[in-house]
Amino acid sequence: MAPLYRFADRLRRPHVTTGEQGEDRAHRYLRARGFTVVARNWRPPQGGGEIDIIAWEGEVLVFIEVKTRLTDVSAPERNVNGDKIRALRRAARDYVRRAAPGHPAVRFDVVTIARDGLEHLRDAFPA
Repeated sequence: MAPLYRFADRLRRPHVTTGEQGEDRAHRYLRARGFTVVARNWRPPQGGGEIDIIAWEGEVLVFIEVKTRLTDVSAPERNVNGDKIRALRRAARDYVRRAAPGHPAVRFDVVTIARDGLEHLRDAFPA
């Protein structure tokens, strides 16, 4: 039953499926490089943004935005604009307050997935 549902969902919302596939690929990539993923698609209870992947890399808590594009129209990272950065920072502050007391070192990364492969932009913007 599940495969049929996934197929029907893909027909209705192909952009969601593309995004989910990109996040799955980024998740595998990060785990293979020693990241410990602790949350995916995390939303603060009060709303105001979503963090695609939250992971620890050693002692650093990393908030990761995943951008996936099937076409080469524009670079995926160009969609991480000022509004998106503010929303990510706000959501990250809320996550740290709720789940990671003790003021851990934090970093924001962007993983882009396009036709030419995967790119991991570490420390993509200041915390």
